[in-house]
Amino acid sequence: MKHTILWVDDEIDLLQPYIIYLQGKDYEVITASNGEDALEVINRQPSSVSIVFLDENMPGMSGLETLQEIKRLHPEVPVVMITKSEEEHIMEQAIGEKIADYLIKPVNPSQILLCLKKHIHQQAIVSEQVQQNYREEWSDISYMIDTATTIEEWQAIERTLSRWDLELENSPMRSMIEDQRTQANAAFAKWIAKNYEELVESRKSKSESAIIMSPDVMKHTVFPLLDNGEKVLLCVIDNFRYDQWKIIQPLISEFYTIRTEEQYTSILPTATQYARNAIFSGLFPLQIQEMFPQYWVEEGDEESKNQYEKELVQTLLDRYRRRETFSYWKVNESDFCERVTAQLKSVHSPLTIVVLNFIDMLSHSRTESKMMRELANDEAAYRSLTLSWFKHSPTYDLLKRAAELGYTLVLTTDHGTTRVKNAVQIVADKNTNTNIRYKVGKALNCSSKNVFSIEQPKKVGLPCPNVSSSYAFCTGSDFFAYPNQFNYYAQYFRNTFQHGGISLEEMIIPLVTLNPKK
Repeated sequence: MKHTILWVDDEIDLLQPYIIYLQGKDYEVITASNGEDALEVINRQPSSVSIVFLDENMPGMSGLETLQEIKRLHPEVPVVMITKSEEEHIMEQAIGEKIADYLIKPVNPSQILLCLKKHIHQQAIVSEQVQQNYREEWSDISYMIDTATTIEEWQAIERTLSRWDLELENSPMRSMIEDQRTQANAAFAKWIAKNYEELVESRKSKSESAIIMSPDVMKHTVFPLLDNGEKVLLCVIDNFRYDQWKIIQPLISEFYTIRTEEQYTSILPTATQYARNAIFSGLFPLQIQEMFPQYWVEEGDEESKNQYEKELVQTLLDRYRRRETFSYWKVNESDFCERVTAQLKSVHSPLTIVVLNFIDMLSHSRTESKMMRELANDEAAYRSLTLSWFKHSPTYDLLKRAAELGYTLVLTTDHGTTRVKNAVQIVADKNTNTNIRYKVGKALNCSSKNVFSIEQPKKVGLPCPNVSSSYAFCTGSDFFAYPNQFNYYAQYFRNTFQHGGISLEEMIIPLVTLNPKK
């Protein structure tokens, strides 16, 4: 497509060498010698003008006045101010009117060309370069996936895939990164099936090299900060994936700097009842059930599965003989988050814990609401909704206020989510739980080869509702559906965001420590 430049200068005849140069670069150049003529041109054919070069010092309507009118009538058209003046107030006024760029005369052709590349062609140039970079790295990523043997290597794969997810978000190569993520999740599920019991045993060994899993988050991250005399805000965002962390990171960086950015491994099932209770208790679910049966809610019970989080935190502090007091808030509504922000200054406890359930509610509402499905029809749209929520919600104000009050922020989650696509049939007894990514119960029968089963749950720290209970986990993008009304449920849940099973997005999750900016 041929781009059109509108060049406005009262000495336009002197600029013929530039115009000839740009025409040789396949640009169309329309000229005007004053502001009135320029406005007439752009009003007559606004959609055809790609960019405006505007002289600041002209008789009659000045450059700044012309700029104001262009921006009022056609705010989408980029305007580059060209002037002899280096006075600061003129620069500030021009910038205040949202100019695209500011050039000081005399300008040379390469400056003009750079401006055009930057403001007309930048997206295409960047997109092409990103695609080229991904093509070059594609085989390296595939090799990483094929040869990964440690959780650290899988964490590196999730970071790499998330980076390319973001960079190729609007690219024609989007399908390639989706295929590579599918390949990675299939390999990761096989690795977890082979190594999960060993991972749990490694964690129980308490060696320095043991990986960080859900029961280790407080001990690994929060306790050392408290030992250092820091005031800590632990913010647990339910259903928070690594790519969602990367999308909100620039906003948080306005008032926090990253001290450490880690990933940890959620236990199975990747569900609140198990993973978040494990974080707050420092125990595996079976240990909670055995040591504190009053705080463990069985799958079939009607009580809320995470109503004893505050009590579980206290048991953790007591076991480690820690004397710190703590404040705990679970935020489900914007109004309550605003009240928490207002009360933060009067909190005297060294540890404050805030659980934010918005993204969890977003994923559930997306399942239940047709409108929400259309708003978040893929990962890119889901991330966009997360960013919009964070930018405009009281959570942003809460974290900003925490930074002002000098809190060290630990930002994490209990598990992530994944978009499910393929329904697999499972036969189970009527008392089996309702989660579509994992099942726990008696006589579970599924013909899919991609399902990971745990026949002896106690070996991996999971309780058994009955003596013969086992667990079955979906992997990749699969989800369970019963034979009765299979097609209905397959269609109802397809392309929704779910958790509870095995995928990089659900299990490899962010654990970030941030320092408040002074």
